[in-house]
Amino acid sequence: MPDDQAQPDTFPRLLAANAKRLRDRPATREKDLGIWQTWSWSEVAAEVRALACGLAALGFKRGDTLAIIGDNRPRLYWAMAAAQALGGVPVPLYQDAIATEMVYVLEDAEARFAIVEDQEQVDKLIEILPRCPRLEHIIYDDPRGLQHYQQAQLHKYDAVAERGRAFDAARPDYYSQEVAQGKASDTAVMLYTSGTTGKPKGVCQTHRAFIVSAQGGSQFDQLGPDDSILSYLPMAWVGDHLFSYAQWMVAGFSINCPESGETVMTDMREIGPTYFFAPPRIFENLLTTVMIRMEDAAAVKRWLFSYFTDVARRCGAEILDGKPAGLADRPLYALGNLIVFGPLKNVLGMSRIRVAYTAGAAIGPDLFRFYRSIGVNLKQLYGSTETCAYVCLQPDGAVRFDTVGKPAPGVEVKVAASGEVLVRGPMLLKEYYKRPDATAESIDAEGYFHTGDAGFFDDSGQLKIIDRAKDVGKLANGALFAPNYIENKLKFFPHIKEAVAFGNGRDRVCAFVNIDLGSVGNWAERRGIPYSGYTDLVAKPEVYELIRECVEKVNAELARDEALADSQVHRYLVLHKELDPDDDELTRTRKVRRSFIADKYAVLIDALYSERAECRVETQVKFEDGRTGTIRANVRISDARVFTPAQVRQAG
Repeated sequence: MPDDQAQPDTFPRLLAANAKRLRDRPATREKDLGIWQTWSWSEVAAEVRALACGLAALGFKRGDTLAIIGDNRPRLYWAMAAAQALGGVPVPLYQDAIATEMVYVLEDAEARFAIVEDQEQVDKLIEILPRCPRLEHIIYDDPRGLQHYQQAQLHKYDAVAERGRAFDAARPDYYSQEVAQGKASDTAVMLYTSGTTGKPKGVCQTHRAFIVSAQGGSQFDQLGPDDSILSYLPMAWVGDHLFSYAQWMVAGFSINCPESGETVMTDMREIGPTYFFAPPRIFENLLTTVMIRMEDAAAVKRWLFSYFTDVARRCGAEILDGKPAGLADRPLYALGNLIVFGPLKNVLGMSRIRVAYTAGAAIGPDLFRFYRSIGVNLKQLYGSTETCAYVCLQPDGAVRFDTVGKPAPGVEVKVAASGEVLVRGPMLLKEYYKRPDATAESIDAEGYFHTGDAGFFDDSGQLKIIDRAKDVGKLANGALFAPNYIENKLKFFPHIKEAVAFGNGRDRVCAFVNIDLGSVGNWAERRGIPYSGYTDLVAKPEVYELIRECVEKVNAELARDEALADSQVHRYLVLHKELDPDDDELTRTRKVRRSFIADKYAVLIDALYSERAECRVETQVKFEDGRTGTIRANVRISDARVFTPAQVRQAG
């Protein structure tokens, strides 16, 4: 291929190429005040150029970092490209992080500039300015509520862009010269790890790493300009950066930013994306919403839903993969698609989806099977922040519920003697920012990144992830204990939002459960059970009975698997509060901080492994404004029935 036709090797050069190739095709949409606004690729390129020149006029220079904080907004995505055009590094932060959490990342990343969405984020940064002396400029997109703010660091986005246009007019070659200086090996973005075991680390990923990953995924699923995606996940998460930024630039499809977090489902139905990405918790929440609606539906609708989902469970996944299905099942499935599955997918905004992915944590096989059985081409991918979320992909027609697929194009995967999954390829991180020790520890002499996950290849060559290597253990009798596997089975039930299993080194498995307040609250209201809030609801005997039924169903399933029969949950409790990132119990991507929870709730764990039926507990909680409070409760502990393999065989 001649050099002038070579694939651009940095994101600003990709943007310039798209502005020529896809000039008037839609690149970005945003719903504002109920109306969808659209920008073409040429318009996006012009907006990025204006912002980049505006940043340059403020003193932004090569090597600077630009903190980006807010919900998914076109201007925040454009800010990434603007920083990269000048040789800078965008550093997205989680928008729901409290102010004190932001201090560490802003200081560690040495951010001089920040671009934020609105007054909420401005207020956070103003609060911590004394602790972030490097932060010189704060640019805000939405001016509502900020008219009377007088801080010298504050700049309106529109004013910066206008200043950039004047700068560009005076120095018309500046922008193109800066873009030309960029190299594929430059750091394109710095994404911070979730910090499940300690302080987050800044993962430096190059243009080449993300572009190669985006090209591999786009070619694998044949993505192009006709596709569209809903961009609603945190911009600080590697999954959003791969799908809503890197693949957007590489494939040239359109990204669609919802009006708010509350309108995501409505906006998704209006857009009808062809390509969808969500972590398992989103798919869990969607299914919970469906189940709540069905419980409120008329008896005939409930019967139809139950009957046809049973049909789908028998043959839906096989029909989706083009495999043989029973002669009687095919017409039944077609009828079910007409009156149940089709309307359901329309309600979920999934009618046009060609391919949907989930990643970020293991998804329960039952949940996975449900979506595929109703005709949603849901697949798993495997990756991490350090690998651009790109290690394994599941090919169409060979999707298995208990694997994460085969190594993606250009990626090498092997399993060490210890059972840890090791990966090598062009998608690996350049380094951990200012942490050469951590970089050297994570990448061995052969260039393999140590993922920290335990897994193995099955007989079809697909990778199966068991759990985090550090979390996989053994019960006192030597049986395998994989807590995440048990937790995912529990979370398949719409009434269970979160679960934490314990058992390593112990004689039995016990668990904490968080109920889903929406689902269980709806269930309680329909039965006339009064409650005043979460803590009151979880103490109800009826709720404990409801959760016991879920736990025992999981135990019956575990009893069918010889390797996991000893992992049945013997005792459980329903926590008196929801696990919360603000209380450091979950990461911002809602991963369980297992060791922190074990320390914080040690008294409850001790009670689970005693014969006690109740435990008094006091728990400190944090509020969004930084205040703290205390929740006091008597937490009830219940036993669950466990099964022998013979008992479940007899039951059918």
